[in-house]
Amino acid sequence: MPEHRIRLVGFDADDTLWRSEDYYRAAQAEFERIIAGYVDLDDVHDRLYAVESRNLAVFGYGAKGMTLSMLEAAIAITEAAISAGDLQRILEIGKSILRHPVELLPGIREAVAEIARDHEVVLITKGDLFHQEAKVRESGLADLFPRIEIVSEKDPATYARVLTEFDLEPGHFAMIGNSLRSDIVPVLELGGWGVYMPYHVTWAHEAEATLPPALAGRMAQVDAPVELPAAVRALCLPQAGTIAGD
Repeated sequence: MPEHRIRLVGFDADDTLWRSEDYYRAAQAEFERIIAGYVDLDDVHDRLYAVESRNLAVFGYGAKGMTLSMLEAAIAITEAAISAGDLQRILEIGKSILRHPVELLPGIREAVAEIARDHEVVLITKGDLFHQEAKVRESGLADLFPRIEIVSEKDPATYARVLTEFDLEPGHFAMIGNSLRSDIVPVLELGGWGVYMPYHVTWAHEAEATLPPALAGRMAQVDAPVELPAAVRALCLPQAGTIAGD
């Protein structure tokens, strides 16, 4: 068996290990039903997204930031005509996201366990600290990850910090996730590897990225968790490319 060139494999959490975006989509649909009682819905979706995008630098990612953005957007869109009762309903929508069950993607536990037999693994997720910690705990997967990183942003600087703490060159690291923007492109830009597993729905912010053609050879794409171990093994083969740092 050839020596593994990839020594550390990172996993995203939301929509890679368990369902997440479905709950945000349901929350947004309920928000729009409330707002429909006040205004025409033609641009409500875009106006809410504009508020969310503007607030990322203030609130960060996750359900709490979305809830505050929904409240702000509701007041702005209705020109402060929205009732206190409906603002309370929006607040409850946000709380429902925080309380949603953790539903693992089929086969993901087996895939993580198989990859962990040959590589160190790390969970790297962004979002609200308390919410992400709760989801990790409720997922039943914490025992598979000796290290869990909950970060405010997933960009080259964040990944570089994690790799420095592991004393690892980027070329020995592969990241698995459903977002090109957060999980794949930043790692490829550092000289690492990626396994892209798209989810059936993606938040618009995460969809605002494309894979530079020059980096395409450092990424594999799969359709389901059962395909992940084979994809990582394929990236370990010499023909997968030249490892940065070797």
